Amino acid sequence: MDLTLLYRGPLASCDYDCPYCPFAKRRDSRAQLTADRTALERFATWASAQHEDRLSLLFTPWGEGLVRSWYRRTLTELSKLEHINRVAIQTNLSCRTDWLADADLDTLALWCTFHPGQTPYDRFLTKCHDLAALGVRHSVGVVGLPEHLDQARRLRADLPPHIYLWINAAEGHTYTDPEASDWTALDPLFPYSRHPHRSAGLPCRTGESVISVDGEGTVRRCHFVPSTLGNLYDDSYRDALRPRPCPLTTCDCHIGYIHLETLPLYDIFAGGVLERVPSAG
Repeated sequence: MDLTLLYRGPLASCDYDCPYCPFAKRRDSRAQLTADRTALERFATWASAQHEDRLSLLFTPWGEGLVRSWYRRTLTELSKLEHINRVAIQTNLSCRTDWLADADLDTLALWCTFHPGQTPYDRFLTKCHDLAALGVRHSVGVVGLPEHLDQARRLRADLPPHIYLWINAAEGHTYTDPEASDWTALDPLFPYSRHPHRSAGLPCRTGESVISVDGEGTVRRCHFVPSTLGNLYDDSYRDALRPRPCPLTTCDCHIGYIHLETLPLYDIFAGGVLERVPSAG
């Protein structure tokens, strides 16, 4: 079975203070960090043992994972397993990059977000060039707030041409056509992010070939639908995997709507769905 899993453990701490994020500068206690490490190791142990399946794994922590050694180690180890198609993580890239030399870069990939005002521009850009030099598959993106436009234009000009720069529509922000045109000039796929997608009753891969898993092993069809399908660790979720329509009115997050079968995004991002890297073809 080919299965994509979006894993989100209890980690909620972040080293950045983005005004658009509810988890900005949140600190986890030592006990909370220990619980997150234990949960991640349990998930990695499960994934490592699924030799009869082909797995694609995306880690989507509320906080920043790669500043924690257990995330770096887990991604490195999982990347070397033959039955893992892809292992990727969303990151602000505040961590060092030398650990990537130990990973299988045919499998590991990064989804990187630049947060203007949270890190020096040159420091972030240097890390992006380090990734390119190492041959790490990655995308780079910015939240499309008006105050970020100049920095995003600078970033597009300074990144290697083959690195995709994505723009996320800012939550709650309405874009005029001229504003949307400015962002689309940087990211031709921005129109997919500009407006929420109608999803009620439409076919979606989540719940069939894509699932969401939390630190307890609870399986849901995606991060945005609270109903459960079972538990990862007792295999009770497997009998619940089947095609099913979306129960929500709209879907406005890329990690959700990319799985809608009514959108062409699996073709656009063929080979790079988890790391948000469009197909070169």
